[in-house]
Amino acid sequence: MNRLSFHQLFDALPSPHMIVDRDLLFVAANPAYESVTGRKRDELIGRYLFDCFPSEGPEQKRLEASMTRVFETGKPDTLAFIEYEIPISSDPADGFEKRYWSAIHSPLCDDGGQVIFILQNTVDITELVRLRTVAGSSGSVPMEETALLQRTREIEEAYRTSRSQLDRFRHLFEQAPGLVALLRGPDHVFTFANRAYRLLAGDRELRGLPTRDVFPEAEARGLLELLDRVYATGEAFEGTGLRVLASYPNGGRRELFLDVSFHPVRDDQGAVEGIFVQGYDRTESVRAHHRQRLLIDELNHRVKNTLSTIQSLARPSFRADRDREEARQAFEARIVALSNAHNLLSERHWESADLETILLAELRALDLDRVDVNGQPLRLNSKAAIAMAMIFHELASNALKYGALNSPAGRLSVRWRRLGEAVVLEWREHWHSDDRIAIQPGFGMRMLERIVTGELEGELASTTENGGLLWTLKLPAVEIEEIPHLALS
Repeated sequence: MNRLSFHQLFDALPSPHMIVDRDLLFVAANPAYESVTGRKRDELIGRYLFDCFPSEGPEQKRLEASMTRVFETGKPDTLAFIEYEIPISSDPADGFEKRYWSAIHSPLCDDGGQVIFILQNTVDITELVRLRTVAGSSGSVPMEETALLQRTREIEEAYRTSRSQLDRFRHLFEQAPGLVALLRGPDHVFTFANRAYRLLAGDRELRGLPTRDVFPEAEARGLLELLDRVYATGEAFEGTGLRVLASYPNGGRRELFLDVSFHPVRDDQGAVEGIFVQGYDRTESVRAHHRQRLLIDELNHRVKNTLSTIQSLARPSFRADRDREEARQAFEARIVALSNAHNLLSERHWESADLETILLAELRALDLDRVDVNGQPLRLNSKAAIAMAMIFHELASNALKYGALNSPAGRLSVRWRRLGEAVVLEWREHWHSDDRIAIQPGFGMRMLERIVTGELEGELASTTENGGLLWTLKLPAVEIEEIPHLALS
């Protein structure tokens, strides 16, 4: 239908019609409307409805509320009876005339289904009301007309009451903390979704959207099958932790876990016409439970590893040929070193620990004025952190008892650097003596070799010379996490 034929049809309508936009500005009015209101089209187009027909009473609020409902719901709204004064002319000095009306407001939508205009069909029932008033004294009005007017008022009052109750229920559902929605038809189209539900679906309007558009994997996940079953059989369904994938307008998707119940909605004949949906978003609690399960599994793994480490320390420490007190002290010192490493890892949620921090924790009991530490900042993963803590403990203990730090003039130098796909650490002890130190095999030496070559899959070498001892450790870079913003070139 072209634009000309629309105007011809609109102007030819015998009953009064007008159209307003979302700002309640006139965009069209037919000749019948001009006649009943006494206002010319040119006086109305582009002007605000209530500037043209002002009213300070409650009737203006009723009229405005009716139009607001049409814009919000996309459904027609009826005012069966409304008392509304209109200006006698465009000149305010002429005053107002009391009129009685019956009005129907119908939505006009764009291609996307959004209401952009309202078409009002107005019927002037003033004469009918006046006849009824006269009938109160003369009885001259036919009984049929009197009954019709009375019925009109009753219908309007019933409509206002039911509308108020409906708005009250909508308000309550809108504020509900849980998910509330109403689906209609076999495609399960949203006709209502409260704020909690809309936020879950990307904070957007869901009315008019089929469920498969909001939850694109609903069919694959069996959600549509469940809804179809409720719609077909009329039997309710309740589910816990139902996994769905929500689709958002920006193209993003989010995995959700919901507790839901689907209840059939029936018409007056008892046939299922829709589904009432209630639910709760359990996504965060499900994820928290999953994280807790991972943490428990990780804790069990670490406890087993720790007990295994303690067992490997205890057996050689308390060998039969060793003094009991000496063995106890050595074992306790190793447990303290292990505990210190655990504390450092706990500060970073067992992700990593700084190599230098672990080293200084083992050297703090020594005379640090005789210790030189130099190397780029590196973080060790949890396994490497515990291993290096034990290595540093054994080396520091040997240096204090038998090595350079056992001599007042001795010094210790610890340096490390990245070398290709490895990290090389040099532990160098200096004596001011011509004596050559012989490295005696023992538990400490065996433990160093086991940790470096076994646990870390690295290399360990030692050399001695007059006045000096050098331990060289070469560790694969896979055990090391370089700190990018602090790393030295």
